[in-house]
Amino acid sequence: MASIDTRNVQTVGFILLPGFALMSFASATEPLRAANLLAGREIYRLAVFSPDGGPALSSGGVPVPAGPLPGRGAGLGTVFVCAGGSPMDWHYPAVLACLRQLAREGVRIGGISGGPYLLAAAGLLAERDFTIHWEHAPALLEAYPTLNPRQARFVIDGNRITCGGGIAPLDMMHVLIAERMGADFARRVSDWYLHAEVSEPTAPQRGSLAERYGVHHPGLLSVLEKMEETIEMPLDRAAMARIAGVTPRHLDRLFATHLGATFLEQYRLIRLQHARRLLEQSPLSISEIAVATGFSSGAHFSRAYRTQYGMTPGQTRRT
Repeated sequence: MASIDTRNVQTVGFILLPGFALMSFASATEPLRAANLLAGREIYRLAVFSPDGGPALSSGGVPVPAGPLPGRGAGLGTVFVCAGGSPMDWHYPAVLACLRQLAREGVRIGGISGGPYLLAAAGLLAERDFTIHWEHAPALLEAYPTLNPRQARFVIDGNRITCGGGIAPLDMMHVLIAERMGADFARRVSDWYLHAEVSEPTAPQRGSLAERYGVHHPGLLSVLEKMEETIEMPLDRAAMARIAGVTPRHLDRLFATHLGATFLEQYRLIRLQHARRLLEQSPLSISEIAVATGFSSGAHFSRAYRTQYGMTPGQTRRT
């Protein structure tokens, strides 16, 4: 039997920015549709908005009908911002103003995939626990260095909800539906989509280091983890060898045997991959990205980047 506060329809809004990921949007909205079907009545109502009030075009080119941004007293219980692509394309002052107004009205504000970046830009994540898709985390950290996103699938911090995107909204919506309708009902919704294993909020967004690098040596994994943590201030070979508990020469052998690269080559690749994400997603200048990825100068960075990718940093940014 539904409790008193579940008898009313709850309106959930979605602000879709051009280039949003259709999978993330569907993973968040389909459980609400299934909840209505299983309840035999409307308990959730969807409202979809876009910055210009017209259809929102997904990253795959699929248009989703949408209306203009919600005004005062729109009756929303929760609103999510869905964003994909590059933060450099997310300059929508009207969206930020709308989010601030909704927050003042007590609406629960959420962000999916790149959406938390918009929440940060609107000043709605200060002193909040939150997450963002791992691909957008470097750009957010450079733009808002006082914020500290967690690499979790989703985070619920009071009236702020953030989610890494992809299929993680299925897990998030399971929790939100259970919060309102109870665990048994939420389980029925998840079973509807063959979502038999609901991940914990703190489950990682990416595969483990062992899966991503294809290695299982504990000392080498410790070094790779430290490499990813020290991109701006790279540690030398001797320091990394101490972390692995081996000699520098043995560390070299581990890299050659397990990764087919030298210590310096692998470290440089990790830093260049990070630099490429910043070139594609952040407004930082090339010289600022060089500093942020531990290169001694812009020229040094450009030479290493061109050797690795066959193009200059400037060419990557233009394309």
